[in-house]
Amino acid sequence: MLPRILNLSNEIESSIFLFGARQTGKSTILRQQFPNAIYIDLLDSSIKERYRRNPTLLYEMLNGKPEGTLVIIDEIPEVPALLDEVHRLIVESGLVFILCGSSARKLKRKGHNTLGGRAFPVYLYPFVSTEIPEFDIDRAVTFGMLPPHYLAKNPSRLLAGYINVYLKEEIKEEALVRNLDAFQRFLEVAALTDGEIVNNANIAQDCGVRATTVNAYFDILEDTLMGYRIPAFRKVMKRRLMQAPKFYYFDIGVANHLLHRKELVRGSADYGHAFEHLVIQEIYAWLQYTHSEEELSYWHTYTGIEVDAVIGDARVAIEIKSAEEIQRRHLKGLKAFADEYPESRRILVSLDKLSRTIDGIECLYVLDFFKTLWNKGL
Repeated sequence: MLPRILNLSNEIESSIFLFGARQTGKSTILRQQFPNAIYIDLLDSSIKERYRRNPTLLYEMLNGKPEGTLVIIDEIPEVPALLDEVHRLIVESGLVFILCGSSARKLKRKGHNTLGGRAFPVYLYPFVSTEIPEFDIDRAVTFGMLPPHYLAKNPSRLLAGYINVYLKEEIKEEALVRNLDAFQRFLEVAALTDGEIVNNANIAQDCGVRATTVNAYFDILEDTLMGYRIPAFRKVMKRRLMQAPKFYYFDIGVANHLLHRKELVRGSADYGHAFEHLVIQEIYAWLQYTHSEEELSYWHTYTGIEVDAVIGDARVAIEIKSAEEIQRRHLKGLKAFADEYPESRRILVSLDKLSRTIDGIECLYVLDFFKTLWNKGL
């Protein structure tokens, strides 16, 4: 397995929750980086059932271990009652835990012990470009960056199974929604609006549910780490701005599957949408992995002028175009942004291999942008 950029050794000042969507590689990274830790795998049904029947087994097994002993519990949401024993072992014995799961929703929803601030959350995302030797931008745009999918010979079959498992194990078995058919339709409609400004009323009409239900469905996607909403930039100077958020699935491959987009061709509208999503996905992961306190937002005026990504308080503005030859018309949004925020750094990311600066705007080939992101930062 390819080494990941997330170094969990740097995160463990105390115990942590390691969260990540299914198949992002949580179990793999834990076994790679901590081969000598005590490892408890709750995906093993026999072990899971024993702990469910008697959670105090954990205390009996670990009490008396030396202070600072590292214990990994994989899929802790499967037996959330163990958190009481984890809490006791942290307080009494000074053990350090990595508690792994694909969703925090099970813990929040059932009101289980969240360790009173004694463990903080860390997130693992799909592959990012710097983790992949000979990174293939077209493959990433089409199939996404989940490790099994990017590396597979037949990613389409895996993507179909991924959605089915998500619906069965995360949604149906946990009874997160009453109407599974409506939620499945919502997943598809949400994919249609992926990277677009969210309009709950329109989505509700398409799904045959209430707008409040749509908002709750988006909450479920965020809580199960299947997507995230990016807020609108709100610092108004001259132009009136949109205020609703945009939604992105956590991985472009998932969105493509829900939209039945398979072979994406450069120059097509579908490729352009997927390309923008992939770049946003990379920026989002970079901000999280670097523990940035700056917010990621987008800028969109009521007259239709837009910048795809704004970092912080207008410190950096990024426009994303899948064009293979940048022309001045592609700079319109960033130039309008500069009129209001002249001190901002302005970047246009594209498939044009000739990186250069035009009218104060850094026009970067997408792979040059990714290298800058991970080597120097923005």
